[in-house]
Amino acid sequence: MNFEIALTLIILLSTIILFVTEAFRVDIIAILVMLTLAWTGLITPTEAFSGLSSNAVIAVITIMIIGYGMEKAGVMEKIIKPLLAVSGKEEKRLTVVLSLVAGAVSALMQNIGVIALFLPVVKKMTRKFDLSLKKVLMPVGFAVILGGNLTMVGAGNLIVLNDLLAQQNVDSFNLFAVFPIGLVVLLFGICYFYFFSSGLLPSGEKKEEGFFASQKRLIENWDISTKAYSYTIPEDSDLLNKTLEESKLWSDYNLYLLALKEAKDTLYAPWRFTRFAAGQEIIIMGEETDLNAFKKDYNLILEEKCEHCLNHCELEDTAFAELMIPHSSALVGESIRDIAVRKNYFVNPIYLIRGEKEIRDDFSDVALRAGDTLVVYGPNQNIRKLKTDNGLILLTSLSSKEAESNKAFLAAGAFLFSILLIILGYNLGLAFFTGAVFIILAGIVKPNEIYQAVDWKTVFLLTGLIPLGIAMENTGAANYLANLMIIPLKDGPVFLILLAVALLASIFTLFMSNVATTVVLVPLVMTIGNQIGIDPRGLALLAAVSASNSFILPTHQVNAFFMSAADYKSSDYLKAGSLLSLAYILLVSLMVYLFYI
Repeated sequence: MNFEIALTLIILLSTIILFVTEAFRVDIIAILVMLTLAWTGLITPTEAFSGLSSNAVIAVITIMIIGYGMEKAGVMEKIIKPLLAVSGKEEKRLTVVLSLVAGAVSALMQNIGVIALFLPVVKKMTRKFDLSLKKVLMPVGFAVILGGNLTMVGAGNLIVLNDLLAQQNVDSFNLFAVFPIGLVVLLFGICYFYFFSSGLLPSGEKKEEGFFASQKRLIENWDISTKAYSYTIPEDSDLLNKTLEESKLWSDYNLYLLALKEAKDTLYAPWRFTRFAAGQEIIIMGEETDLNAFKKDYNLILEEKCEHCLNHCELEDTAFAELMIPHSSALVGESIRDIAVRKNYFVNPIYLIRGEKEIRDDFSDVALRAGDTLVVYGPNQNIRKLKTDNGLILLTSLSSKEAESNKAFLAAGAFLFSILLIILGYNLGLAFFTGAVFIILAGIVKPNEIYQAVDWKTVFLLTGLIPLGIAMENTGAANYLANLMIIPLKDGPVFLILLAVALLASIFTLFMSNVATTVVLVPLVMTIGNQIGIDPRGLALLAAVSASNSFILPTHQVNAFFMSAADYKSSDYLKAGSLLSLAYILLVSLMVYLFYI
């Protein structure tokens, strides 16, 4: 061992200690590592800053922009609806369904693209059902990594494996050659979290976002009943041909008609002269006793009970809001009936607050005054239009990203086009960069939103650790460790040698990219395999698959990508990923021993 190798290994050990002890934030640790390597002369200044222009970092930055654009354009809503139908609202079942789908998609798509697609989906679904993001996101993220082993194109390390085999004049693996291994580790990972998640994952409550916090505050402040029941109007109902006003829904039952669904069309906050017809589905909000009374009196058929209207599948983009009327507003002196709030804006007026007085009864004909506050309910975009048209002051934060559904096709197209470029063999960073620029030019992501779409903590975490991988390779520290661990075992049992190869690749991939780990180890293990009489092709596959075993630190680009979203710490990865990593080594080694050696 020369001085450069010893110094590199000392820095490596120090990095592990800093991550485990969480002495500093992870991106600060990565930057300190980068600077230390440069100042000690183990790498050049150019190599130290090479992470900023690396393929992985460029891909992460641009996929964040694409993901932001897809969420803003409403693509995620289209993904969530079919998943909800299968998963339900139970946390473990939801985690299993999302993990299975994410893992399956990873078979044919690069890991970073899959996690970018599923991160906003997981956030929206956990928020919708008031579940812990910390409990769901990490299992799904790990499933993305595990699912990359289902085919030879699911992860970069497996793609480069066939190139390395060709250089050695050895037969390459077909597309599904690795499928048995990938299936076993993916199913094991899902079962692992299903049965043991309560003791493995952090139990801290999820951080509420501004929109949901404000909704909770408003509902508590005004004691709003949020139960929403769906009813179908049968042929013999007494509600037939009555208008909303004639039904006395508001005046006699203190209920609110949130939406009326007929065929595929949904009408929010219908006008008071809207007539009811057989076969329509109506969604009504109010107290349970009042809801039951209305159902009984009009002979309605109950279809669905929802404890909170915001969780109803037809009311996803709706909200409660407080709108204050300033002196300059056009509403001063007018009544709700005069401006036809329901007819023109499809928004339900709930309460009128005047000073310390709350008007909860029918205030349709009450003249509005400056300083009055209206509590309304309806689609976010309709509330915004009511505010803008009438010069009102919005006191409640609404969802910050209004979906631009007309651009959903363009956003999804940009993402799929990037994936197609990657499948055709184009550079990962170049492909995603092209998709991101298209989304910006299409106006989906505004220029001033570009930088807020990127999680710079993740970017600098990856940027700072890439030079450590370069130093490991350039100084010979990687080869030194490989020979130190494997050569002494050459006369030992075959399975023990396989375990050593898998363990070595798992260690390397924590601080080197999975591709770099594969490039360094595959030629080495193939040489060792020829020397000791073990099929070098099987050893090469083992090394490449084990390069995906990165669960105990947030250094893999997928782990880094979702770390900030749920406010995970390095210790969370260590706690949840340690046993999974050990099981991964054992399972992969066993599968290679049984079927590939």
